[in-house]
Amino acid sequence: MTREEKIPVVAVFDVGKTNKKLFLFDENYRVVFERSARFTETVDEDGDPCENLDSLRLSIFDSLREVFAHPKFEIKAINFTSYGASLVYINENGTPLTPLQNYLKSYPKALKDEFYKKYGGEELFAAKTASPVLESLNSGMQFYRLKNEKPDVFKQVKYALHLPQYLSFLISGKAYSDKTSLGCHTNFWDFEKDDYHAWLTEEGMVEKMAPIMPFNHVSPAAFPGSSYSVGIGLHDSSAALTPYLISFKEPFVLLSTGTWCISLNPFNQQILTPNELNQDVLCYMQYEGKAVKASRLFSGFAYEQQTKRIAAHFNCDVLLFRNVAYKQELVKSLNTENLTTENWRSLPFEKRNLNEFENEIVAYYQLMVDLVLQQYHSTKLVLKGTSAKRIFVDGGFSKNAVFMNLLATVFPNYEVYAAHMPQATAIGAALVIHNVWNTKRLPNDIIDLKLYTPTINKN
Repeated sequence: MTREEKIPVVAVFDVGKTNKKLFLFDENYRVVFERSARFTETVDEDGDPCENLDSLRLSIFDSLREVFAHPKFEIKAINFTSYGASLVYINENGTPLTPLQNYLKSYPKALKDEFYKKYGGEELFAAKTASPVLESLNSGMQFYRLKNEKPDVFKQVKYALHLPQYLSFLISGKAYSDKTSLGCHTNFWDFEKDDYHAWLTEEGMVEKMAPIMPFNHVSPAAFPGSSYSVGIGLHDSSAALTPYLISFKEPFVLLSTGTWCISLNPFNQQILTPNELNQDVLCYMQYEGKAVKASRLFSGFAYEQQTKRIAAHFNCDVLLFRNVAYKQELVKSLNTENLTTENWRSLPFEKRNLNEFENEIVAYYQLMVDLVLQQYHSTKLVLKGTSAKRIFVDGGFSKNAVFMNLLATVFPNYEVYAAHMPQATAIGAALVIHNVWNTKRLPNDIIDLKLYTPTINKN
């Protein structure tokens, strides 16, 4: 096969906590190649579990070698998307100085208290940075800890890179920062100033942050003779939102469902209030640098745990719940007591006695009612004060007929759609560098929508 006959493609590395994937997309954004890997975690210097950075680096190079040797494809560009709440500290030679710290790692209380006392208190600081107090999940706190606990290592840091930008650095040799990572509950970004928060200057950290580049910036590959372009990488939540922003101009909210159910409103740039911060509302940054108000629930995890509990109690297979049909009459008989209560963040089903339910399907329906009523409150937090009238749901719950019908019922004044777009996160990372590698126009048909309408009154 000659070079002219090869299919022009973009390669996207989509690096999650569990699965690390490589996709090749053709110019119509169809997946033409996919490779997936999972690594065993290693431990950091304290013995806490963390990402195996060496395995990840080797896997990326191995994957690229495979696709570059493939006779069918011509790689025109590469981009990256991954979780963003972890930092890679590189020295002058580009070598990581520490293991990649897990964002769930416990944080020293004394150091946390010292930081917030020094910089205006938790409430004021969180409002300015749109970052609830999340300890290690605020990546800026990881950097502050490094400076205080390991000053000798801190001195050697040339740049602190979020993971997507480190992955880009591996291929381009260029160290850059990206707003979608900097603006994601990091404690780094002052949303009022649209710049780094002053504490980084005071702590001597600003000079250790790589230059900020726009979302569509590309660099040549570091390897001689290479002709492909390398993007700077995107935070995964921002990448998943990108196809919707490109496809739809009228205001909307995206409910991205998985382990976390995150309501993202890219049309809400209002400053976070203390009340919102206390309810786990935060801001992400979309690819063009604008704030995205977001609220989070751990619903996917709760769903998994509670369906296992139901299956164990009724001695049935948990797979039974994958395709439960929606029955309106069944919903009317169930308990909706938490719709207007103040403690909506607690899932009632966790305390429900399963002996009260006639069978596993009735119990399952009650679980779904409880989850959707929680979701109603969570999503309402980001809808407030905006003109958005459409809710797009993607991810696992978008395929759940019970969840989708109930969600449409609790939001009767909104158009509620199940959105289907395979590999939305990876496609988002490809779309932002579309003009670099793709000769065709931006697509307008990559998202399939299914409208759900209310079936019973919310109350």
